[in-house]
Amino acid sequence: MNSDTQRDDSSMSPEASLAARLDALESRIAYQEHWLDTLDEAVAGQERRLAQLERINALMQEKLRDQQQALQEAEMAAPSPQDEVPPHY
Repeated sequence: MNSDTQRDDSSMSPEASLAARLDALESRIAYQEHWLDTLDEAVAGQERRLAQLERINALMQEKLRDQQQALQEAEMAAPSPQDEVPPHY
């Protein structure tokens, strides 16, 4: 037991002792429910943020693939130095 619930039980009637213990338990349950709700909200927020980051990541990967493909196409379309005619011809 913590110091909040420790009392001199010899001076209390059994009913009063039981009521004090019940009050302490109800207080602890209310506190735990509050923290559970707080943690639930935090987890839900993190889940939303993770989903958003996953969508952003997918879009960035798609853009990167498009840019790599465009770069490869540009390299293939550009004439290579061997294909160029020297200026004296």
